[in-house]
Amino acid sequence: MKRTPHHSETGLSRRTFLRNTIGFVGALGFPTIIPSSALGLDGKAPPSERIRIGVIGCGNQSRAATNYLPGGLAEIVALADPDRSAARKWAETVLKGAKVREYSDFRELLQSDVDAVHISTGDYWHVPIALLAARAGKNLYVEKPLGLSIEQCLACREISAEHKVVFQYGTQNRSKVYVRSGIELLLNGHIGDIKEIYVFAPQGESGGSPIPVLPVPEGFDYNMWLGPAPEAPFCQDRVLTKGKRNGIFHIYDYAIGFVAGWGAHAYDQLQWWLDEMNFGMPESVEATGTIPTEGLFNTLTHWDATITYPGLPKVRFADFETIIKHLPKFDGLKPLGHGTVFVGSNGWLYFHRNGFQASSREILEKSKDPGPRRVVNAGASQQASFLAAILGKNKVVSPLDSAIRSDICCHLTNLAIRTGKPVVWDAKKNTITGNPEAVPLMRRAMREPWNVLNPKYTG
Repeated sequence: MKRTPHHSETGLSRRTFLRNTIGFVGALGFPTIIPSSALGLDGKAPPSERIRIGVIGCGNQSRAATNYLPGGLAEIVALADPDRSAARKWAETVLKGAKVREYSDFRELLQSDVDAVHISTGDYWHVPIALLAARAGKNLYVEKPLGLSIEQCLACREISAEHKVVFQYGTQNRSKVYVRSGIELLLNGHIGDIKEIYVFAPQGESGGSPIPVLPVPEGFDYNMWLGPAPEAPFCQDRVLTKGKRNGIFHIYDYAIGFVAGWGAHAYDQLQWWLDEMNFGMPESVEATGTIPTEGLFNTLTHWDATITYPGLPKVRFADFETIIKHLPKFDGLKPLGHGTVFVGSNGWLYFHRNGFQASSREILEKSKDPGPRRVVNAGASQQASFLAAILGKNKVVSPLDSAIRSDICCHLTNLAIRTGKPVVWDAKKNTITGNPEAVPLMRRAMREPWNVLNPKYTG
């Protein structure tokens, strides 16, 4: 249902307020922090003057949307989930019973007066919802990984080419001080010339069962849950969370597995540095890996890729169980289950969301004042960065172009393993060459009416 925009006591509409605020702050450039009180939003301002957020997908990952609330800049006003009980539970437990609009069909939410949407659905829904939201004029926060196929990743270029909306990718590691400091240490040359690069993430899961087939619970729109994915029976390991065994991450109809589901975080750390250094896409990917042959889960459990960029040493991208067998024994290095390791002519640096290590104390100390080359500071969180960008006071820390590049690298790894052959990427034509079996796998069939990709942007 279309709602009439609210107005403040002065008669200034919320959209006019946001537009005027963007113009005012934009004239000041991009300072790191502007207190909410300077914008007239100190938590006591009426809701009509706050950025109105709609959350699409009310599973565990959506809890990050609470990071919009501190400071009074935004409020969550609508929830959408095909499982109405999930939306109801979210409102009761996360929002402490606050009154919000609830929808089974996200398209109804997009027709409402929200200013931005937080998309935290399964991976297979990310691109269709993002495109429809951008066409509706909504600012977008999209959880990682970006798309279910290379075609979907490329289709996202429509968002920046045609729609004046803010896009923030959900690679939250960029909001962590350790990762930002690591990138700045690299950019300012504190480990010298880069000689080796290792990127790793947790391995995937096998198993899962398609039986028993269960009745669809009352209030669960299973057809909407499936959306663009093929029709399939409703069962516990496919749809419902059962401990940590949630098939939505490990079934190929809905994801390509942890090579992107977790790998998107680790690879994005490398991508941040690549973007700052003006490196483009890789030339080729050679990879081996393991795909389960039994059970419901059928995405990669293990992978080991060598990714070649022009002018760079080869990048080793693997799951943690694999990489730990091949990672050189650097003195003092204690790798955890994810992260990136850069080896330079003057030392090494390892960082991830929870910390960073270096070959010497001197390198770590340099993080306090790394030098003139700096990157965007997300502030308190990835969500805070998104709000700041909507208000025009900062750039997003995880932009769309970067998301497209890093996500395609994860897909190239997957396709090299599935075809058993190297893949070569033609950056001018946005396609795979040298491996004809991989080319059709760049696309995924999508059930109607959910194939909303504009062919103009898909390669």
